[in-house]
Amino acid sequence: MNVTLSVDRQVVERARGVARSMGKSLNQLIRDYLEHLTAQSDPERDMQELARLSLESGGRSAGWRFDRDELHERA
Repeated sequence: MNVTLSVDRQVVERARGVARSMGKSLNQLIRDYLEHLTAQSDPERDMQELARLSLESGGRSAGWRFDRDELHERA
């Protein structure tokens, strides 16, 4: 199905840049967004996505380790 939208030129150009940085066309970016927006919540799928994102992020602790005593120190 084709849909016609009215969007400010600057918004379209910025969105094209975002899509390009993601390796997608603007059409695909909008299609993905609409699918995400209208998808019913699926806790199993959401947890899988969270797990995938956490594995991809790698973390940036630079060697810092959580210390419970430091957490509760007052400044």
